Amino acid sequence: MLQPEGQRTGIFKQRHAGPVRVERHGIVGDQHGDTRVHGGPEKAVHQYAAQNYERLAQAFPDSASQLVAGSLGENISASGLSECNVHIGDVFRVGSSVLQVSQPRSPCWKINHRFDAEHMSMFVAKERITGWYYRIVEPGFIEAEGRIELLERHTERFSIDQFWQVQLAHRPVIDDLFALAAAQGLAEDWKRRLSERAKYLQKRADNVN
Repeated sequence: MLQPEGQRTGIFKQRHAGPVRVERHGIVGDQHGDTRVHGGPEKAVHQYAAQNYERLAQAFPDSASQLVAGSLGENISASGLSECNVHIGDVFRVGSSVLQVSQPRSPCWKINHRFDAEHMSMFVAKERITGWYYRIVEPGFIEAEGRIELLERHTERFSIDQFWQVQLAHRPVIDDLFALAAAQGLAEDWKRRLSERAKYLQKRADNVN
């Protein structure tokens, strides 16, 4: 539960030393406070770059002692991979499972409540240090200290960071929105939202001309 209102949440995670089973809807035994926006096949597993915690601790020193691996609710925390070198549609072997990057995480108010830091979720979004979600290509087992190996890359253009640069642009380039919406492996919901936005902007531009 989150204080002070006591909302349900799955943001509190515990480290597992042994192997855990990964299936289509996520890690067996993992819980989500609001299944309307968390979990499911397109958000089965969440990974967060461990090095991002240092940036968060510098920005929010009062919360520094709490900013440790797993505290943002991620299932996997690892160094090396980041929003700048992980791309939409990337396929990784993690342990004996195969996972595909489906979309970035969209940070929400629960991060603020978790750390009693009013602007933390806004900082995460603005700095584009959101982490990313996987869909499950092949179920299997993952465990701490296991290997993460890139198997396939479908786009060199759209890293998680570049996704947010396009999505958050005040005046996005319409062709960029269409290109991002067409990125192989992107979750269908994001494909629809980006395409609708691009078509709306295109229609408005045509009316002006």
